Amino acid sequence: MIPKLMQSVSLPPVRIEASRRQFLIGALAAGTGIAVGFRLLAAAPAAASENATGSHAFSPYVTIDGDGRVTVLSSQFEMGQGSYNGIATLVAEELDADWSTIEVKGAAGNVQAYGNIAFGGAIQGTGGSTSMSTSWERYRKAGAAARAMLVAAAAEEWGVDAAEITVENGSLAHPSGKSGGFGDFAAKAATMPAPADVTLKQPGEWKLIGNDKLKRFDSARKTNGTEQYTIDVNLPGMLTAVMIHPPLFGAKVKSFDASAAKALKGVVDVVETPRGIAVIGEHMWAAIKGRDAVTVQWDETAAESRGTDEQMAMYRDLAKKPPVAMARKDGDAEAGFAGAAKVIEASFDFPYLAHAAMEPLNAVARMNEDGTLEIWGGHQFPDIYQRLAGEIAGITPDKVRLHVMKSGGSFGRRAVSDGDVVVESVYAAKAIGFRSPVKVQWTREDDMRAGRYRPAYVHSLKAGLDESGKLIAWHDHIVGQSIVARTALEGMIQNGVDPTSVEGASNLPYAIPNQTVGLTTTDFGVPVLWWRSVGSTHTAFAAETFLDEVAEAAGRDPVEFRLSMLEPDSRHATVLKLAAEKAGWDKPLPEGRFRGVALAESFGSVVAEIAEVSADGNGGIKVERVVAAVDCGLAINPDQVRAQVEGGIGFGLGAILGEEITLTDGQVDQGNFDLYTPLRIDAMPRVEVHIVPSANPPSGIGEPGVPPIGPAVANAAYKALGKRIRVLPFARSLNA
Repeated sequence: MIPKLMQSVSLPPVRIEASRRQFLIGALAAGTGIAVGFRLLAAAPAAASENATGSHAFSPYVTIDGDGRVTVLSSQFEMGQGSYNGIATLVAEELDADWSTIEVKGAAGNVQAYGNIAFGGAIQGTGGSTSMSTSWERYRKAGAAARAMLVAAAAEEWGVDAAEITVENGSLAHPSGKSGGFGDFAAKAATMPAPADVTLKQPGEWKLIGNDKLKRFDSARKTNGTEQYTIDVNLPGMLTAVMIHPPLFGAKVKSFDASAAKALKGVVDVVETPRGIAVIGEHMWAAIKGRDAVTVQWDETAAESRGTDEQMAMYRDLAKKPPVAMARKDGDAEAGFAGAAKVIEASFDFPYLAHAAMEPLNAVARMNEDGTLEIWGGHQFPDIYQRLAGEIAGITPDKVRLHVMKSGGSFGRRAVSDGDVVVESVYAAKAIGFRSPVKVQWTREDDMRAGRYRPAYVHSLKAGLDESGKLIAWHDHIVGQSIVARTALEGMIQNGVDPTSVEGASNLPYAIPNQTVGLTTTDFGVPVLWWRSVGSTHTAFAAETFLDEVAEAAGRDPVEFRLSMLEPDSRHATVLKLAAEKAGWDKPLPEGRFRGVALAESFGSVVAEIAEVSADGNGGIKVERVVAAVDCGLAINPDQVRAQVEGGIGFGLGAILGEEITLTDGQVDQGNFDLYTPLRIDAMPRVEVHIVPSANPPSGIGEPGVPPIGPAVANAAYKALGKRIRVLPFARSLNA
């Protein structure tokens, strides 16, 4: 949802400036972040104390209470991807904890401990499928250190040699018969010196890591409805606010009349904020009724008023021209095309996409009598929000306490560097003098019509084949908005290239001697944001469907054609061959079934997917089966890896089949799931996921399942219908 590597940054109030020098510093920080985390472990005894809940802190990552319950403090935000479960597995493994006693809470307010080392360590953030890769060593060491401290405490209590003590399933034992649980030693152990270093278990000793039968510790709460999200927060005296956002992006409030709204029962106040008008009520219904009664005059002089048709026409025109910047240049593409026996060209259109998470945006702000500000929310960039909230409230960031709540989905939507709904909650609470806590709650329509979107893109592709059918030249010109331009993360742009626009294209794994990837970044007044799998959502589709056309032009089998351009023992070739084997690529399909293949690397993982489709008889297709092979390094929780790939396939299918955000005269046409159509349950195909065994450290898995599904289905659809899908969603192409 956000790129794998951000720069190390020195954060001014809002804007992050990142030069090349800072980028290099960030890379160094990423390499030393784990060591920094471990120094914090060593420093733990100085900070060890019994907190208000009776838990004893062993480090910024682990507390244990008197009943032996282990709480893991997660630097990573839980939005359904399973980061809490994965991090808990790492701690419990090295701690030898009883899995049934594990709990995980979101942590914030200590960048040194919780900074994301993949982002340079200078900010805390969740995204880019980095949760496991950045926690892999840090949280195992935290568990091992806590174990050593418990053993040291028991040894002193029992007067025995620590080396004679064994730990298993949350209990300590000595050959003399002495035994006790974690809770018996927690208070004393938390005051023991943390080890300067620890020896981690070898793979042969693991009981939880890689255990295919380990169940998620939070499944019951999520299925019985007792899991708590921000939408469930209900503080004493809390008011609820809904926002009136501009109908056109970029419009400003000129004037408004709230007299009718204020006359309604339950409406407390109507206030203007820098992000729109907040209608504050005693409850959600009153706020919504009040909002309906407010009349607003808008200043639209600087607003975006163009529609989708105008936008895409402009993009297609730009795609025919030379790119403004180059993201990759190998060999001499022009010479390659000039010498080619056959040249193939195609262009692809991709629409804006909404995140459409099940829990729309929300946040709660409360000012306390002691001058501290508390904020409840799904904080994906917590320290940035802490800083922004402090500025609005007129207090220092250390007086802003964040409650990191689990979120009912995000897909990138909550990873905003301007605070979004978090700052709205503080503005609304401030506007009424902080006299009550305020929850700002967006509706589905608010998020769909005033949200931020996966950018729309146009790709123009060209390929050259020699007389033997070898691909000798490749050109991909990408046209679209930058996600990071004019944001706090603008420093990511290097030499005119936003890496989030070209990832998946600029690192195409195939050995093509002459290739270029160009980028023309557009200026269009619709806010954009990373969306699950970011750039690879469009680059993989364009490259892998066009590659199928090229293979057909070369008279080659699509799998064999791809393998001919990959190193035989590479990760890419391995997953492609595994997917082909498991799907029975070399075997005939039943009558009426058709197959397509695609391969993509994203967030350090490689995924190949083979889709089987059937024609539905009405000019459309039904996806019947998907076989996926994935190399994501070591699978900490194999069942969770499969679940993430399955979920990614469903998420990606919804997007390619029917989802699109369109604009008419600058206004978003879709408002809810009647017109914006994520995959329905009856359209979910049978999915098989095969994990390549690996001893390499874990890489990303939350997002890599998404990119290959679109092109795999499009390539199968071509076999079924004889029609290439070049304009997304499918519904638009197939109905054309």
